[in-house]
Amino acid sequence: MTPNIETIIKDHVTLSVRCLDRIYLQGYMPKLQTSGGLCYFLRDHLGYPIPSPALFRPMHDRFVNAIKAFAADHAVPLIEFESGQDKDAIVATHRARFHGEDGVVVIGVAQEKARAFKAHKRTGPQGGVTFDFTRQSVGVNHYYFYVQDPEWGPGFVKIGTYLPYPIKLYVNGHEWVKQQLRRAGIPFARLDNGFLACADPTRLQTLCDQLGPRDLQQFFDRWSHRLPWPVRDADRAAGFDHRVTLCQLEISLTQIFDRPVQGRHFFEAVIRENLDLGRPDRVRLLFPRRLTRRTPAPAFGYRTRVITDGVEPSLHIEYKHSHLKQYFKEGHGLRTELTINNPNDFGVTKGLQQLPALRALGDDVNRALLAVERVSHHCTLTTDALDQLQRPLPLGRHRVSALRFGDPRVQALLQALAGFAHLPAGFRHRDLRPRVAALLGRLYTAAQMTYDLRRLRLRALIDRQPHTHRYRLTTYGQRVAFFYSKLYLRIFRPHAPALEATPDALPRPLCTALAQLDAAIASIYQEAALAA
Repeated sequence: MTPNIETIIKDHVTLSVRCLDRIYLQGYMPKLQTSGGLCYFLRDHLGYPIPSPALFRPMHDRFVNAIKAFAADHAVPLIEFESGQDKDAIVATHRARFHGEDGVVVIGVAQEKARAFKAHKRTGPQGGVTFDFTRQSVGVNHYYFYVQDPEWGPGFVKIGTYLPYPIKLYVNGHEWVKQQLRRAGIPFARLDNGFLACADPTRLQTLCDQLGPRDLQQFFDRWSHRLPWPVRDADRAAGFDHRVTLCQLEISLTQIFDRPVQGRHFFEAVIRENLDLGRPDRVRLLFPRRLTRRTPAPAFGYRTRVITDGVEPSLHIEYKHSHLKQYFKEGHGLRTELTINNPNDFGVTKGLQQLPALRALGDDVNRALLAVERVSHHCTLTTDALDQLQRPLPLGRHRVSALRFGDPRVQALLQALAGFAHLPAGFRHRDLRPRVAALLGRLYTAAQMTYDLRRLRLRALIDRQPHTHRYRLTTYGQRVAFFYSKLYLRIFRPHAPALEATPDALPRPLCTALAQLDAAIASIYQEAALAA
């Protein structure tokens, strides 16, 4: 018997943890983003009469020399990364030899692309020389400071060596929580960058929820004053300092199973559901974001991929620059994880203060995916409910037409609804109509779509969100859509030729069962002395 998703989640999950995972921050100097700001910095702040690119080299050399002196003074290895090298693997060997709880583990330098200032010389009518500056993509050296932080554990700070000195920071939310658990003396078992078990699961989730913008800002403040910095303290005091914003954020939900086989059963059932019911466009309404002409779909649409890496499958769903994935982690837990590569994908700015909103959004998306998977796997209808759908619905002097199983238009309509998760955002008339037309394979007018939405609403399969033109699929509607689609796609359509053919064309097990049934019926009639 195929394992039931609902039962597996209910009875076999021993630990469920919602937590921020990998967090990437980017830092920029607001006062050094334009050519005018650069000229003000060089001329008015530093006091040079002509803002010249010749001033860049001394500032660059001063910063690089400060890094080399820092490495020598603190006995920190200074290595050069070559193109194509796995930085994490190289740094892992240095971390294995580092036994301190606080400090710089290793410094790496790599040449990477960055948008830096480039000067264009201009000669005036009187012979004077001035320079115009533009931002262009150039290859410059970046220094990686891999640190062991007392609050965050492992992380890094990357600093560009040319104006306007872009920075990037990396930390991990799970590692932050581990540090807090160690301080509180709460035992736990780790699962890579997550948790396999914890002596106090309630306290664990509380700590995960406490992680906020202040902790991120403190990480930056702490290391920006300990590491060599490209601008001097006087410059920072004058406002030429970095502002930290969100760059990439992973919001995860990890569910640990009592036995690995149960998690494997769950994920195999999920994969099976998505192979025939999951279609690309079902992804976009999983995310609470309205699409407009200014936010068009990607060139190849929104994609749902099922990837098998060795023997471990994973499910990947893409939305603009962001990515939702689900996989079985290290043979013990199901990880559902939304990676937000650009907060603007969801109409949210990149400021640190937006972290709680993005986290709530990620938690909603993760829960929505699991909810749809549970409903799609257990979507049976009672006989009475199925019978009512086959009959017209009286409504005063009018009636609502039936949703007869097997009707091509009804099947296309419900398959369009079953193909994606209408949970947080709902759907509109214009979202659904092209999908139904594609499944129907013929013209499907706006009037027909309006008629179908009306009968779906009056039958409580969908409801309209107040003060909008958007609809939401109800739980009952989800069950009906999945039931009709699965019954048609998995039973009637593949087996219709055999059922309509002669008995000899039926599968052997079915022929045997029907023959036994006929023999039993004939025996009953014979005992009653009646003609069969």
